Amino acid sequence: MKFSPLDAQHRSLNAKLVPFGGWEMPLAYSEGTLSEHAACRNSAAMFDVSHLGTVRVEGPDAFDRLQAVLTNDLSKIAPGRAQYTHLLNDVDASVLDDIIVWWVSENVFDVMPNASNTDRVVAAIGGTDTTATRAVIAVQGPEARRLVSIFCPEAADVPRFNVREVTVAGHPCVVAGTGYTGEDGIEIAVPVSGCADVWNALLDAGVVPAGLGARDTLRLEAALPLHGHELGEGITSLQAGLEWVVAWKKDSFLGRDALAKEKETGVSRRLIGISIDGRRPARDGTVVLDSTGTEIGFVSSGNFSPTLGHCVALAFVKPTTTVGDHVLLDVRGTQIPGVVVTTPFVAKKK
Repeated sequence: MKFSPLDAQHRSLNAKLVPFGGWEMPLAYSEGTLSEHAACRNSAAMFDVSHLGTVRVEGPDAFDRLQAVLTNDLSKIAPGRAQYTHLLNDVDASVLDDIIVWWVSENVFDVMPNASNTDRVVAAIGGTDTTATRAVIAVQGPEARRLVSIFCPEAADVPRFNVREVTVAGHPCVVAGTGYTGEDGIEIAVPVSGCADVWNALLDAGVVPAGLGARDTLRLEAALPLHGHELGEGITSLQAGLEWVVAWKKDSFLGRDALAKEKETGVSRRLIGISIDGRRPARDGTVVLDSTGTEIGFVSSGNFSPTLGHCVALAFVKPTTTVGDHVLLDVRGTQIPGVVVTTPFVAKKK
């Protein structure tokens, strides 16, 4: 079991700690998931996401190495920007990982894989695993930038999907305008030696600590994919509705031929959103039936939406399923009605 560099801070706040991707991480703090979720939607919350990987890829060939492997086109951006992309299985185009690339400076990239996928990403692109050298704190919510500006205006000013090297609370950090909640905000990669200072500065500014529970309900409301649920073995970028991360104009990337074949023949299933009345969630694996009772797919993620006051789910279903269709969800032997809706379920505040 690995422990976050911020483990002592979590324990001092009486966090409930749980295993996650080989790490012990906070599920929630004393106020609970619903309160933390509301803080992110209405003000600002901070999440320890140090369990995510960081792979430093640098040198004159770094751009070409990433460009040859990952689905998106790095030439669309430039140093000081970030990009969402996929790493595919070369045989069947399954999404091995979904990744954010931080283009830190001309020949320096920080590739940010999911917690359990760092080794496979290093195997595919090379580079150095620097996860153990830093903590990453995500500050999210409509008030996130205002509260960060109290002690570090330079960090607060990093635009969405931009990356800057900034001194935060006296420590050299890499700050990106990225996140995983559907709200505005930034992510701060800080050396381990300074992570407690940055965490405490955020606490003093009034940012609410939040755990994995709120992070999951927030990302589900925003219909953001979670690896192992909406992405993973047997699931392609096309099935997940994420073709926009695929740069078809590139001559090659891992999995291109297999993905092109699927595009030509058409997907056998696609990801949709379902609104469900009541508070009884349809968890992952729940069978989805059409209005006639015929099985058409399964839920990949489902939970109660604190913002909406009822349950929502993401599901893979037959591609002929459309918005407005009525469906049934077989929840432990009881068929619960739902309707296919557009996503995200909850839009980011302007």
